[in-house]
Amino acid sequence: MCKTSTAILLALSVALPSSMARADEGGISFWLPGQFGALAAVPTEPGWAFPLIYYHANADIGANEPLTRGGRGRIAAGVDAKADLLFGGPTYTFADPLLGGQATLSLIAAVGRSEADVEATLSGPRGNTISTQVSDSLKGGSDLYGMGTLKWNHGVHNFMVYGMGNLPVGAYDPDRLVNLGLGHAALDGGGGYTYFDKRNEFSAVAGVTYNWENNDTDYQNGIDVHLDLSASHFVTEQTHVGLVGYVYQQVTGDSGNGAVLGDFKSRVSAVGPQVGHFFKVGKDLWYANLKGYNEFDAKNRAEGWNLWLTLAIPLSSEP
Repeated sequence: MCKTSTAILLALSVALPSSMARADEGGISFWLPGQFGALAAVPTEPGWAFPLIYYHANADIGANEPLTRGGRGRIAAGVDAKADLLFGGPTYTFADPLLGGQATLSLIAAVGRSEADVEATLSGPRGNTISTQVSDSLKGGSDLYGMGTLKWNHGVHNFMVYGMGNLPVGAYDPDRLVNLGLGHAALDGGGGYTYFDKRNEFSAVAGVTYNWENNDTDYQNGIDVHLDLSASHFVTEQTHVGLVGYVYQQVTGDSGNGAVLGDFKSRVSAVGPQVGHFFKVGKDLWYANLKGYNEFDAKNRAEGWNLWLTLAIPLSSEP
């Protein structure tokens, strides 16, 4: 089974939202670092596919690092957050080239559970305590996320551009400590590169996020930039092992009447292991990938670890 000739590298770059303490308003950002991974820019087999991604995250932010969360202008301190989410949705790759490349469209959403424990919630920037030891949890659905990619292959070199946006229809209440929806629209775009020579791969994808204002809280997140990285070696024709990482940086400050903590610029980096495996199911070639990230160098952002389990399922192929 030849990996390059079959070209069934399915949906390894699925658009996913963030659903726990991260950055910006309430510690939540539109872009979920790590969602691009191995072979991200390699063209895929034309036709329908259905990726499934289980995502688990565990992160916390100390009591001396407050963030706006759980109300209009209210501040939370000492947040311990967890999330278990299952993402999925249809992906279609076109057989006919567009601008000399291969176009793919995806529509993704998630269901799951998010929870948070807070040591203290405060009424404003002066830190007047209104409650202590507050917990909240929520089961429900996320916003609806759409993404388009365009990929080009030149031997061992692969290039791509992408665009991604959300329809804010997920479970959201501005007065809750946890939400599965963002409460505002956002748009992200960028490009990437993958080197792939049948035995080794290296992928790097960079992007920029613009956020519209959350009208419920009068809060507008700043502009974020991010870089997802992957490097791995195929130990067999079907299996590769290696490392993944990401860097996330907010480059402009938050704004609006609800931004009581000022610009609240955030950053975080992460690194971890990965393993991927191609396997036959009937006549189809499926793909599974397990990767994990341990975060460090966080500022104005929860820090912890997260785990991803991806299963790329082909539904049909173009003749």
